[in-house]
Amino acid sequence: MEILDVLTSMARTGRLGPVFSGADWNDVTAALGEPWDVGTMSRNRKWPRLFAYGDLELSVCRCRKVSLICVQTWRDVVELPPSLAGGTGTFPAGLRHTDVVSALDKAGCSWAPYAPLTFGNQCSLTAIPSGANFTFEIPEGEEPVLNVMGLPGDGHDCSARTPGQDH
Repeated sequence: MEILDVLTSMARTGRLGPVFSGADWNDVTAALGEPWDVGTMSRNRKWPRLFAYGDLELSVCRCRKVSLICVQTWRDVVELPPSLAGGTGTFPAGLRHTDVVSALDKAGCSWAPYAPLTFGNQCSLTAIPSGANFTFEIPEGEEPVLNVMGLPGDGHDCSARTPGQDH
């Protein structure tokens, strides 16, 4: 499997194996093992926390639901869990805008430019079926290169304090 196959599948379905917005964290760790704990997303609270399986980054809410998913593609290689991506799970990076658009079109995954994240030296598009966002860096004089692909959150709100919950 190629990295574009993985990202296109995510864009069409809104998931990567057991990983999707709203997934139960226990189900994810049961399937993929323990991740690298990147840390909290706030100085004042223990949750939400950011976890990583290579370049697959997941924000997990205090209710232990996956609230945000992204694949970092700006590095030299993209590393994903082999059980989800096949082979070694290691892929070359440097995905060009035309390659991503071509892969989405080939998979029958409709998309549209995403104006709110298109400015300066970046452009963005959204895959219609899942709301997946592809954001590209535009190096001077070159074609846009994929920087990150993310799936939207499920919109749940755990901001109200609940007795007995970690905050």
